[in-house]
Order: sequence, then C-alpha cells, then structure tokens
Amino acid sequence: MVTMDLVERLAQHKTLGSAPREELAWLAEHGFLRRLAVGEVLSHKGQVVEGMYVILSGCLALFVDRGAGPQKLVEWREGDVTGMLPYSRLVNPPGNSIAQEPLEILELHRDHLHEMIRECVEVTSILVHRMLDRARLFTSTELQNEKMISLGKLSAGLAHELNNPASAIERSVCLLTDRLEDLENAARALEAARLTDAQLAAVDAIRTACLAKKPAKARSPLEQVDREDAICDWLAGRGLDTANAGLLAETEVTFEALNALAEVVTGPALNAVLRWAAAGCAVRSLASEIQGCSMRISSLVGAVKGFTHMDQAMVAEPLDPRPGLGSAVTVLNAKARQKSVIVAMNLEDDLPRVFGFAGELNQIWGNLLDNALDAVPEGGRVEVSARREGQRVVVRVIDDGPGIPEATRSRIFDPFFTTKPMGQGTGLGLDIAQRLVRHNDGVIEFESQPGRTEFRVSLRVADGGEAK
Repeated sequence: MVTMDLVERLAQHKTLGSAPREELAWLAEHGFLRRLAVGEVLSHKGQVVEGMYVILSGCLALFVDRGAGPQKLVEWREGDVTGMLPYSRLVNPPGNSIAQEPLEILELHRDHLHEMIRECVEVTSILVHRMLDRARLFTSTELQNEKMISLGKLSAGLAHELNNPASAIERSVCLLTDRLEDLENAARALEAARLTDAQLAAVDAIRTACLAKKPAKARSPLEQVDREDAICDWLAGRGLDTANAGLLAETEVTFEALNALAEVVTGPALNAVLRWAAAGCAVRSLASEIQGCSMRISSLVGAVKGFTHMDQAMVAEPLDPRPGLGSAVTVLNAKARQKSVIVAMNLEDDLPRVFGFAGELNQIWGNLLDNALDAVPEGGRVEVSARREGQRVVVRVIDDGPGIPEATRSRIFDPFFTTKPMGQGTGLGLDIAQRLVRHNDGVIEFESQPGRTEFRVSLRVADGGEAK
C-alpha cells in the first residue's frame, strides 16, 4: 500500500511524473521514504553522497563556506531531484545540504543507480537532462559568485588607491585657500612698495628662480630641514621676516638669486617681494599637485573601466591584450604595495591582436595576477610577459613564491580546491580561469618549482591581427 501511495505521488512529481508508471513503481520499490526536520543535514561536505534524492515536499538547500561563513548556493523544492544522478561524476558535495522546511524525500541508494539505468529508460533520460541543467546552474552560480568575490577585492583595492589622491586633493585645497590669502596680502604690500623698473626686473628674476624645475632626485627630509634652517639664517641676518623660510625652502630658489635680489631691493619691500614670490610658488605647486592627483584618479577609473570592459558588449573580437594586462596590474597595485612586491611587465611592442572576449580575458589576467600576489612572500617579485610564438600569443604570469606542492598539482584546476588558508581562497579562481581560457579558444598550463611558478595562457592570433 505504501509503495502504491509513493507511485501516485511520483506520478504527480514535476520532474518524474511523465515517466511510465512501471518505472515509477520500480523507484518506489527500490527507494525508501525519508523525512528530515528543519536544520537536519542530508549530506555533508567532503562525505560521499549516498544516493539520489527525489524531493516530495519541503525545501533543501546547499550551503557552501568559502571562509566568510556558510552561504546558500542553490535550493531544491517539491518536484526537484538532486544528489547522485545517472552518469554523474559527483562524489563529494562542495557543502552541506540542509533542510530548510520539513522535508520528505524518496532516497534511492547509489548502489541501485546502474540497475535503474537498465530498468528505467525514461526516468534515466529525464534525469540526464536534469543533470545537464544542474551543471549549467552550478557553473553560472559559481561564475557569478567568483565575479562578486573578485569585485569585492577590486573595490577594496580601488578604494585604497583612490583614497590617497583624494586625500591629497583635500589637503592641498585647504592649504591653497591659505596660500591664496598670503598671495593677495603680499601682492597688496608689493604694490604699495612702488618698485622701480630695475627692482621689478629683480622681482621677475627671483620669481623665475623660485619656479625652476625641481631636480629628478627629491631632497630627503633631513636635507629639507637643513635648507630651511639655512634660508632662515639668511633672512634673520638681514633683519627680514623668517616666517617666509618654510615657503622659500619648498622652492628651488638659490642663495645666489637671493643675494642678487637683496642688492636691488631692501627693507620692507624685500620682505614683500619674498613673501609674494614664495606664496606664488606655493599656489602653483599646490595646483600642480591637485592636477596630478586628479589625473591619477582619472587613470584609475580608466583602468577599472578597461578591466571590467563595462562599456562594451560581450562579443568576441580581435583585440590587443596589452591594455587589459596593464589594467589588471593597475587595479591590483594596492595589493602589491601592501606586500612590497615588485610587479614587472615585459610586453612585446609589436604584439599581434588575439581573438576573444575582452571582459573574460581581463578576468583571467586578474585571477592569475591575484593568485601570484598571494603566493609570493613579502618583498617578492611577479613578472607579467606577453610575446608571439608562432600563430599564438603566450601570456605568462611568473612569481617567485614557494611553488605548488607536487601532491596538489593534479587538482589545481578543480573547483573549490584551494591551497590558501581558510577565508583567503574560494577554490574557484583557477577553475573559472580555465573555463574562460577554453571559451576564448585558448590553452592554460603551468609549471612550478620552489622559487618559480609560471602560468601560461596561449591564445590564437586574430587573422591579420597586428596590434593597432
């Protein structure tokens, strides 16, 4: 009687209901009814999946912990089938399957699957299609999760990178207000001095001296203090206002220029000239710093825009891989600096274009570079190179980290496998990189030994595709 009740329920099942009743009867006879309360675990991460589960009522969800606590990856409800399916390679689930509502399932032990394939042709066909749907769902979900994780890393690095120039702009604007006021006061004092033409020529000369191009090697803090002290002594020796010493020390004015000015302009007028020249140079210096920081912000935004390829459609096209590699290095520069890692780029100038999806290639470069930065020690080195080899362009990401252990190399591209500490890796980066490389008609390989790990991505050259 129980078996007949199960057959009737299976006949109403969304997934299996269209199968012949004799096949549903076979499932009811060889399976067993199982009930789970809310919170009970049906299958544990790392343990063998016991069989196929036909959801008759309730809700079951798969939770995966990638270091930030369990996160729901997918859920199944009444009418779904999950667990071990015909021809599936599933052995160990990536997380725990937990009942979210009072759950009732028909469980078919994995030992009966081969017999089911022989006896239940229609059920098997239905389940194979469902397995393909599940594979697509897991693939898209994993890809989306990895994209969100990559976006989080990118956002954190970008926030750090943008904070420095933004803070410098804010600081410079505050100082600029004070310096403009100094410049206005000095200009009024200079006008009141009613200088002669010869004196005005000397004023122009000291202004030119102050605005001289700074040397390539900046002065050290100690050298700057010594220079300010020397200028302060020069001013004090002539009875002038020493408050201008700091501003003058920031310029490139020489003592020869100061002495030449002092021979032509004296007294309060000399104070006004020096104050005007120093304030004017400070205003120009602050304006230049603001411009430089603004350009830095603009370049970062441009790098992120190019890295995400957010303004272009996802279509395969001939493209130059160099901008994407440069953008990947730029957006991960903050992470490199935190570990004092040197990132060297060696890209051929006449590198031909490759055929692929720009956004996907950039995600590949980002994943490989991010892994390399994780692998190297403090003060390590990462090299990114690209060169043409026959009809392929080969991109290499090389790091001087400890290398990949021999025992784990065969699993390095497996989904959810990671050698990083808990909370630092998802085990999806290289798996997704491999899928994206294949989608772009490429090949990814690696070689590793202590002190040198190299990942190679080989992409086909676009027809007639010299770089523009």
